Parts: sequence; structure tokens; C-alpha cells
Amino acid sequence: MSQQRTRPASATLAHWSSPDGDPPTIVEGDGCYVTDSEGTEHLDFIAQLYCVNAGHGEERINAAIEEQLSKVAYVSSAKHNDTRDRLADELAEIAPGDLSNTFFSISGSEANEAAVQIAREYTGAPKVLTRYQSYHGGTYGAGSLTGDPSTRAALEPYGGTATGKFLPPLPEAFDVDGEELAEKAANHLEYVIRNEGHETVGAVLMEPVGGTSGAYPAPEGYFERVREICDEYDVLLIADEVITGFGRCGEWFGIETEGVEPDMLTFAKGITSAYAPLAGVLVGPEIADSVREGGYDLGQTFGGHPLSCAAGLGALEVYRDGLLENARKNAAYFEEKLRELETHDAVSGVRGRGFLWGVTFGDGGEPFVDPWADPEAENPVEAVLEAAADRNVLLGGGRPATQVICAPPLCAGREEIDEGVAALEAAIESVFGRNDENA
Repeated sequence: MSQQRTRPASATLAHWSSPDGDPPTIVEGDGCYVTDSEGTEHLDFIAQLYCVNAGHGEERINAAIEEQLSKVAYVSSAKHNDTRDRLADELAEIAPGDLSNTFFSISGSEANEAAVQIAREYTGAPKVLTRYQSYHGGTYGAGSLTGDPSTRAALEPYGGTATGKFLPPLPEAFDVDGEELAEKAANHLEYVIRNEGHETVGAVLMEPVGGTSGAYPAPEGYFERVREICDEYDVLLIADEVITGFGRCGEWFGIETEGVEPDMLTFAKGITSAYAPLAGVLVGPEIADSVREGGYDLGQTFGGHPLSCAAGLGALEVYRDGLLENARKNAAYFEEKLRELETHDAVSGVRGRGFLWGVTFGDGGEPFVDPWADPEAENPVEAVLEAAADRNVLLGGGRPATQVICAPPLCAGREEIDEGVAALEAAIESVFGRNDENA
């Protein structure tokens, strides 16, 4: 006799799911808020997956999609399309340096894989170096680029690609901070390049500011030295802007906050404010000419989909019309409110830039648990996320899960910032208790 099975609440198999997870069913969205199927409104303090940069329900993006739908819904990615070409031209206007040609893709993972393929073809070198404590995607190729061991552990038994890892510019990696950290971390990267055999290294790929890996910015001077090292050894510098692009860090692209120009740049998420799937790789004329002359015998059916490109044009219009300025105007206030949480004994630090911030937890500088070393341990940071959700504020968990990520839509003002941080503080107090000084 067959065992009777309990019917699941949803027939959908959710991404990043856990056996104990019970995510809400989101049915509506407006600005910084979403509403679930039970009619409860939630402050979306994580922009879903760090991607709804323009906020929910932005009519100008919807109208751009509808207009394109009335013209032609789909054009092969092997052909040209006027909307796709317009978006490529507009990206060339806002991109840093001489990045002026776009290879469109669908997701950030695929954009990073395409960038690696182009870099290898262009340089003739097979290896790509990425940081530990980084995230570049969850497909086989992008997963092997990722420094998060839980992602790689799920993928590497079945495939992978030629990658190497180096330490991120974090104090806990080098036991120093500030200028000394920038110097030691950059010197370490040079050491890895030399020991891998610099002629075998085609590119270094990294996020300008850590995304789900902790919203950590590099110490001042680090990227300038990385740029020098890449130039010295003829290694391409690829900026992964999947999360940090399109205003998330206060400028069009996060690398602009570091004052250096990458050789390539990948993007996704914010390009359409996540209203439609779109991603891509921006390259300069020399690499673009190399691709055109040699041809590119790979592609994706939905890369540069016209509806998505129309959404991208609509999103750029919204960003230009005061949204980037709103993020810049409120970034300092956002940081100020988050840093007030450092008075709690359980909060070991606050770090980030613009509208991308991480709050780290620990006891005396050490995390309460190491979820990568002991995934079965009870983790109080997960309880903080749940407690915030109980207060109808959606936050993100970092990699590793010793931190909480805050990244609201760029339309958030002081009222939404106050609401989100207050809910996070209440969640911290419910899990760890109140400090005497905060009582």
C-alpha cells in the first residue's frame, strides 16, 4: 500500500529553499512595500534579491514593456533589434571608462560565465581568479567562480572550470586594517597570480563591494593597487556589478566609487529593476573587435530579449529622474541609523556603501557559529531574520550566515529607513536581549 503524501502549500520548487522554510506568497507590490496572499504588507528592505532598485509598481517600466509588446515580442539573439541596440547605446553612455559594447545575457550567473569565456578567448589564458567569501552565481561555471563553499560543495562533484581563489580584503583574513590591509591584501593577490603562473591567468573577477557575501567595501587604495597588478601581468580586471550596479552603491556602477576602470563589467538585476530577466557583459572596443573578428559560437535564446531591453530603457529613465540622487542623498542617513546598532553587544560591525549594507554578528569579534564549518549548529542570526519577518520587514541573509544584509529599493526615504532599522533592532533585542545601555 502506497504511503499517502501531504500536499505541499505550493507546487513550485523554490530556489535556495530549506526543509523548514515557509516563504510568503507575494501577490502585489508598491514602492518599497509588498503584500502577501493574506493581505499583510511587508517592507521590502532587501529589494527581493537586491534587484528591485526602482521599487515595485513603477509604471514607466511597465509602459515600456507594453509598448515593446505591441511592436514585436521576440527577436532572435543572433539578430539585431532596435530596442536592444538603443539599450546598448545608453549603457555605453553611463559605463565607466571606454566600456562601450554589450554582450547581452539573461542572468548574472550567465553574464559572469560569458565574461570568463570572452576573457579566455581574448587572452588565451585559462585561469580566472576570484575571492573567497564571494558569490558570482549558482550555475556550474559561475558556481565554480563563487568563493562560498556551500555553493561550490553543491556543484563541484559534478563539474567545474579552471579557477583559483585568493583572500578578500577583510581584517579577519590578514589581522590588520586600513592602509596596511589594502597593501597586504593586494600583495597577496600578486603572490597568487605569480604562483599560478601569470601567463596562465586570464582575469581577476571580483565585486567592487561584496554583495550577499557581506556588503564589505575594500580598504582605500586596494583597487588602485589591484589595477596596477593586473596591468603589470597582463591580466584582465572584471567587475561583477550584478548587485552593485545601477545606483546600489550611489553611482551608476560600484567600481566608480573606487576610482578605477575595469576591462570588463558584468551586470544583471538592477538593469531592469528586475521587472524582466536581463544581464550582460560590457567590454571596451579592443575586446569587442576581437569578438567580432573571431566570432562567438555560443549564445542563449533569450539573451537580450526585446521585452527585457525595453524594461531596461524604462528603468534607466527612472534612475535618471531623481532615483540615483535619492539614494545618494539618503546614504549617509542610512549608514548613521545602522551604525547605531553597533551599541548592541551582539553586533560586531556594520559595513557597506550607498544602499547596500551588512550587519555582522558575533561575540568578542568571533561569530557565534561558523555555518560553513558547522552547518547543523543553531544560528542566532537566522532567528534575527525570522524575528524581523515577524515584524513585517524582509531582510537578507549573508554568506556566511553570520550577517544580515539591508538593501532597500533606491526610492526608500528616511521613513522607510527608520522603519527597517527599527525592526532589525527589535529583532536583535528579541533574540539577544537588551543591553543595559539600551534599556
